[in-house]
Amino acid sequence: MDVNASQKHEFQTEVKQLLDIVINSLYTEREVFLRELISNAADALEKIRYLQITGQEIADSESALEIQIEADKDAHTLTITDTGIGMTQEELVKNLGTIAHSGSKEFIRRLTESASNDVNLIGQFGVGFYAAFMAARKVTVYTRSYRPEEESYVWESDGIGEYTIEAAPGHPRGTKIVLTLKDDAFQFGEPETITRIIKQYSSFVPYPILLNGDKVNTIQAIWTKNKNEIPDEEYTEFYKFLANAHDEPLLRMHFSADAPLAIHSLLFLPRDNFERYGFGRTEPGVNVYCKKVLIMEQAKDILPEWLRFVKGIIDSEELPLNISRETMQDSALVSKINRVVTKQLLKQLEELATDDKERYQEFWDKFSMFIKEGAASDFTHRNDLVKLLRFDSSQTAADEFVSLSDYVSRMKEEQTAIYYINGLSKESIAASPYLEAFRDQQIEVIFTHDPIDDYIFSLVGEFDGKQLLSADQTDLNLPGAPVSAEKESLSEEDLNSLIQWLKETLQEKVTEVRASARLVDSPALVLNPHSAYSMQRMMQMVNKDAPGIEAGVLEINGRHAIIQRLHALRSSDAEFAKMAAEQLLENAQIAAGLILDPRGMVHRLNAILEKALS
Repeated sequence: MDVNASQKHEFQTEVKQLLDIVINSLYTEREVFLRELISNAADALEKIRYLQITGQEIADSESALEIQIEADKDAHTLTITDTGIGMTQEELVKNLGTIAHSGSKEFIRRLTESASNDVNLIGQFGVGFYAAFMAARKVTVYTRSYRPEEESYVWESDGIGEYTIEAAPGHPRGTKIVLTLKDDAFQFGEPETITRIIKQYSSFVPYPILLNGDKVNTIQAIWTKNKNEIPDEEYTEFYKFLANAHDEPLLRMHFSADAPLAIHSLLFLPRDNFERYGFGRTEPGVNVYCKKVLIMEQAKDILPEWLRFVKGIIDSEELPLNISRETMQDSALVSKINRVVTKQLLKQLEELATDDKERYQEFWDKFSMFIKEGAASDFTHRNDLVKLLRFDSSQTAADEFVSLSDYVSRMKEEQTAIYYINGLSKESIAASPYLEAFRDQQIEVIFTHDPIDDYIFSLVGEFDGKQLLSADQTDLNLPGAPVSAEKESLSEEDLNSLIQWLKETLQEKVTEVRASARLVDSPALVLNPHSAYSMQRMMQMVNKDAPGIEAGVLEINGRHAIIQRLHALRSSDAEFAKMAAEQLLENAQIAAGLILDPRGMVHRLNAILEKALS
């Protein structure tokens, strides 16, 4: 073809369709056209760098490998120039004049065949160049191939129906794209706008990007470097840039993987968790890159929802992207990246918990809510997450916590279960009548403070082969001897008589009354016949209209003075004894942490007080 004079060419029908889709339907953000053009320029530079390394002869061999951008707000133009591999006349026609090379024809075919016309059918067709027409009413491309014998050419089109190609002698190796901006796109001629877009999407392109002569991408993509070569200060500066933070991160996790996927990842845990202060739900903080080019900010699927507090970057060349680089198409592969990165992160957290308990405690104080959320909702990683949980216990000092592994390591030899109990504070649990038998037999009990803790235990069921049992459940057979009995108890006959009377007196308020083998210092306690009381406590706290207190099992301590005097009171003052029995039950319910309607209790207590004073 003679290109000494301008030659006009018609776009194929499919190309017109493609341009219409790219301009009007494909991209959710108009500004991503610049990301696409910079990405193409970086690819061209990478190819020429490879040719240099392999010793091939190239034109303009001394040219610096860089991307130059000129934003002219007066002329309303934007120019992107690279010193990359360039294009021959034939390559120019193939890449920009037809659809065969890019794969767009297959895209059009599949889009046409789709009953839903779903743009997400797009695979990797490599037509990001056409995004330029979202902002430009005319695009002019000057290019010269790296081959020394090749000439330079100019390609021009308004993106509607035609394009022209002609010789343009005198241009250096590489490609220069001049965008004559549309009337409603003049903002892309403003240097401030272009600087923002570059920093948002292309900060880590591995070649210098110069805007009107000044370098814009000053931050290195350190996640691709060997972590042994990166000083702490560089990590900190990168975190501050990435998270828009002013302090140092609490923890960092830098790792790469080659199998089953090629992944580079640099993750940070921030110093504080603002979600726990009620500032709203934290947005996901991990950005996804492909070859150091931003694909998705605050990606929702690349990590589990409970890891939304993590900040950082995941870069994988294997991510299958749609044509716009904005939607990750292969959900199975994304799930695999999710599992690989999450597993590595959990492994490093477990190592931290073992090797640096003080730092892990700092992490736990701030971010335990997310680990618990994951343990409750993420079946895939639940077993690993449960190992990271930390608790108060009956044997821990103030500000000291125990893991389930720690608990198992110091269990009594004959003990077969892990015992736990829920309560608002360590002090309130420690005073609970439910602990008396455990304290008597020196059996450790884990203290849970959040209802979600008990929910997790119910899901897990056991840990390290040991069943997880609530200390306030009905049927509990402790491994040791019965509790110590220094005080004399009611006789069996009297105790049975009192139990029968209590059943008749309390009626539907209890399901059963029985003698207790676990009480030492308290007169009575209540047990839920179906489960622990922690779930009912939670329902009462979050919902004032929750059902009333479920009737439970009342256990009485025949050695306690109150029980013995209640037995005697039945004969001398039956009405007062009934009043005392009702108060005994409600005292036990209060000790269980249940919320009672105080009105009836206050009236009864006043009557008891009046009786006592008389």
